[in-house]
Amino acid sequence: MKNFFYCLIFANLIISCSTNPYKKSEKVYDEKLKSLQETISSKEPVTLPVVNSFKITIDTLYSARLLTIKDSISKMSLTILKNGVNTEWIGTVNFNLRKPNFVIIHHTAQDSVQQTIKTFTQPHSQVSSHYVIGEDGRVVQMLNDYLRAWHAGNGSWGKNTDINSTSIGIELDNNGIEPFSELQINSLLALLTKLKKDYNIPTQNIIGHSDIAPTRKVDPSVLFPWQTLAEKGFGVWPDEILETAPITFNVEQGLRVIGYDTKNLVAAIAAFKLHFIQNEVNSILDENTINTIYSIYKKQ
Repeated sequence: MKNFFYCLIFANLIISCSTNPYKKSEKVYDEKLKSLQETISSKEPVTLPVVNSFKITIDTLYSARLLTIKDSISKMSLTILKNGVNTEWIGTVNFNLRKPNFVIIHHTAQDSVQQTIKTFTQPHSQVSSHYVIGEDGRVVQMLNDYLRAWHAGNGSWGKNTDINSTSIGIELDNNGIEPFSELQINSLLALLTKLKKDYNIPTQNIIGHSDIAPTRKVDPSVLFPWQTLAEKGFGVWPDEILETAPITFNVEQGLRVIGYDTKNLVAAIAAFKLHFIQNEVNSILDENTINTIYSIYKKQ
């Protein structure tokens, strides 16, 4: 019996000292994580079609925040749950970075690209975007596409109530009362071409700030060429000849299917018309408005 006891202790020692069975997968995990860290750390300019790349100096505040994010995703320590159980860490080898699924277009309501960049590089502003496009077609990238910018604020689209976590924000240098320049829209189209291809973003998921926040926002303005974007494959547009909506068509339900928050139906109708019926931006629900809503509803 005594010999059996010693054998049992010896066997336990061997097991406790044995090689980690997950050592190989942990190595793959570490290598893949390092590669992803390099991806989100990249600040290399990207050349867009017919658009020059501009490189800006990244300051220490950006670098410090990026380091915090990298440290966070690298964390492999144990966690004590409320029931006293400790979590274990065994790294999987099957993972990648989350990809954006929406593009949200804004206008800056400021006077210049320089002013917007200054706003986005001040910690107290608490606002940012992935890209800023100048009136002259200049494209400035301010955050890696995989990281979460603070551009959407409180808003929703369909059941998605955290737009910042699933979207890329694009700010157009425009004060909201002037037309968008041809150079600026051409650069936007070039950028959207790249983003849609890179992340397989659905056509109908290229929308405006006013679409996701109808009670708060009116950007991009009524002068924004949504029809031009839709003709190029970025967003949807009503049929040229509108089909009459069925008598049973529920407008509020139709707007919800499209994506609009209809808790304030008046605001939702106005936001829809700002995007799709730009010659009469109001909350009047006439026959043309109903048929237009039905046309977009069918494209979802």
